[in-house]
Amino acid sequence: MASILANLPATPLVHHKPQPLLTTVGIFSVSTSKERGSRLAVVVKATGESSDSSTSLSIVKSVQNIWDKSEDRVAIIGLGFAGVVALWASANLITAIDKLPLIPSVLEFIGILFSAWFTYRYLLFKPDREELFQSVKKSISDILGQ
Repeated sequence: MASILANLPATPLVHHKPQPLLTTVGIFSVSTSKERGSRLAVVVKATGESSDSSTSLSIVKSVQNIWDKSEDRVAIIGLGFAGVVALWASANLITAIDKLPLIPSVLEFIGILFSAWFTYRYLLFKPDREELFQSVKKSISDILGQ
């Protein structure tokens, strides 16, 4: 549920014309309360489904399907644990490298050069962008086995 909190002056929300300043965009529950002096507090809460919840539900369902279809659940647990350990080790390695003098600056410079080269090679011209898109689509289809 999304919330918006705003402090508005207590002046009327209507111009001298009959058209209001604020119009209804969707269905919201609105509550107002009179605050100190000439200020009016408005709290707006949106109700309904968001696209984020449906995406997370589909991810959960796909993970449940993979878990239900697997025969060797111990191997899946082991792979998950190995992934967490690898993530932890790589984060510690990056932190250790970041503490060394001069190395972070050199790596940042290399990253800037690589980004400039990648932009020139794949993103600047239309035929190169199409080549990149084809390469990405081919990689995705190879990974997914299609």
